[in-house]
Amino acid sequence: MIKKFLLSFVLLAYTLTSTASNLNNEQQAAVAMPDSYSADVSAKILAQGGNAIDAAIAAQFVLAVTLPEAGNVGGGGFMVIYKDNKADFLDYREVAPLKAHRDMYLDKNGDVIPNLSLYGALSAGVPGTVDGMWQAHQKYGSLPWKSLVTPAIEIAKNGFIVHKNLEENITRRINSFEKEGIKVNFAKHFASATEGTNFKQANLANTLQRIADHGRAGFYRGETAKIFTDFMAKHGGIIGYDDLNNYRATWRKPLENTWRGYRVLTAPPPSSGGIAILQWLKMYDLLSNNKPALAHNSATYIHRLSEIGKRVFADRAEYLGDPDFFDVPVKQLLENSYLKERVADISDDSISNTGAIKPGLKESPDTTHFSIIDKWGNAVSNTTTINYTFGSGVIVEGAGFILNDEMDDFSVKAGVANVYGAVGGDANAIQANKRMLSSMSPTILLKDDKVKLVTGSPGGTTIISSVYQSILNVIEFDMSAEQAVNAPRFHHQLLPKDAIEHYPGITKANIAALKKLGYTLSRRKFGSVQLIIVDGDNLDAAAESDRRGKSIVLK
Repeated sequence: MIKKFLLSFVLLAYTLTSTASNLNNEQQAAVAMPDSYSADVSAKILAQGGNAIDAAIAAQFVLAVTLPEAGNVGGGGFMVIYKDNKADFLDYREVAPLKAHRDMYLDKNGDVIPNLSLYGALSAGVPGTVDGMWQAHQKYGSLPWKSLVTPAIEIAKNGFIVHKNLEENITRRINSFEKEGIKVNFAKHFASATEGTNFKQANLANTLQRIADHGRAGFYRGETAKIFTDFMAKHGGIIGYDDLNNYRATWRKPLENTWRGYRVLTAPPPSSGGIAILQWLKMYDLLSNNKPALAHNSATYIHRLSEIGKRVFADRAEYLGDPDFFDVPVKQLLENSYLKERVADISDDSISNTGAIKPGLKESPDTTHFSIIDKWGNAVSNTTTINYTFGSGVIVEGAGFILNDEMDDFSVKAGVANVYGAVGGDANAIQANKRMLSSMSPTILLKDDKVKLVTGSPGGTTIISSVYQSILNVIEFDMSAEQAVNAPRFHHQLLPKDAIEHYPGITKANIAALKKLGYTLSRRKFGSVQLIIVDGDNLDAAAESDRRGKSIVLK
């Protein structure tokens, strides 16, 4: 029943959009989503005449139902918007609760208490997703709010067919909680979600219904807020009614810079990703000047980008945090003169000394992403998260949503790595109402003020690598969307020392050459890239093929 209902969305989308395009000479529209349910619903919204922001809002709420690893109403995210030739950025990142303080995860000796910032109610920041979607709708939405939330309500109430990938992730998480002795209620709510079964979430449907009926007040006030705050008080959390009532998403100016004649629109702080992507792309070009072109994923290509990664992550640890609390030196970090200094000692023949790589100025593995372009050429690149896979592992009883564990994205203690191996300092220390640093990097490339590429990815610190490599795959190596999202990727950050993580598919010869240089290599999967490329009036969209993502081009 559900599959037939959603399939009708797609058929309707194709028919209606085709008619509109013929009448108005409008371009194609496209969505690239992390699962089929969000793809079908967002395509239907576009077919009904909704714009890219409408489709993004609908997709966001559907993912809270069908992609519980990362889709959420209990988390937050970043949205890059390009509408009517104007760029905007919505920061709906979580914030630290009012009772949060710098040393809240340390013991009496000043040491980090294992897992306290990662699992359980105390690990959660104040959720921003619902207010973010509400503000996006207030500013840019064209269809009624309730019509954008209703598809998610219907799927939560009537159920959806569980994909094999979801069952595998649930089983893996339950096993890890048991192995580590983590006491959370995750298994109680999700153990029954097995492949091929119809999984219903009645409490989440009721929460979504209150959001549909009352907007942001349906989450941050009233019945949902009472259920939420009572649950937190009972289970050792510190999010209170004032935290919910006072939360506001923030409109910021997107980080914008030029690269190879493109305008790159990406995430500003409190994201570290936008600055990192621009540094990586610019330093790659500086290293490539007057040198022969490199083959894709050759040993030298991987080595150069890994060397850049060390410098990017050294800067990340020292200089990046919430700009409302810390003066982030964005301009200095992207100056060509500074970046030339950073690459001056990089050699193609040897690995630099990790211990000598310092900040240069003289002063998830789960998240989810989607990309949308509507028939008017407006675009949304949206990355949303509850941090680790299934967040804190805690479901708010009676409300049905999973709590994030974003407090682990703060620097719990200066110099101590978080779950993704990222080290932080004072710029990202815990402080009430402060937004924690993020690697989320939703990005749009423009050419002559028209959208050329929309990209993004989940994956903790590997988000940055996935996004900049997807850009290089398209622009440097002229790949199609399908080729770009499925090409083997790799990641190197400052620590662990001289370690490269990579997809299967890097050749044995290149792996041997990298090992000879002194790298240690290990295989892993990163987050799934969702990519749309614009070629004139034609769109090319793709979601990584071995996950449960789906892309649709509406012709």
